[in-house]
Amino acid sequence: MTIQSAAVPITGIDRSGRQFEVGRVRRTQEVSMAKGYWVSVYPAISDVERLTPYNELARPAVQAGGGRVLSRGSRVVAHEAGITERVVLIEFDSFEQAVAAYESEAYQKALAALPVGYERDFRIIEGID
Repeated sequence: MTIQSAAVPITGIDRSGRQFEVGRVRRTQEVSMAKGYWVSVYPAISDVERLTPYNELARPAVQAGGGRVLSRGSRVVAHEAGITERVVLIEFDSFEQAVAAYESEAYQKALAALPVGYERDFRIIEGID
């Protein structure tokens, strides 16, 4: 939940029928924002050690962007066309925050450290309130 606050005018009408501002009152309300998620699937990892430089840069970049790792390489049961290799799930307070973290200078440096030839399916998705 995000709290939004705004000054709302209180108006009156004078004898000639014109509206005028009498004062302002502060209105506060909670606004629900859908969370954002990074979902990353590595179809095949031949040498996990080659990901170390990326991981060392990505971890602080994700944290600085407000991300929380929910799952990283945990157990997977794949169905249909599912992939059983490494799956990473990261949660952000909003979709916009997830996009901004990906586009950040710090995370772009981490991406540059991904080994050549590593394949992954990466997407940013919006959760449901």
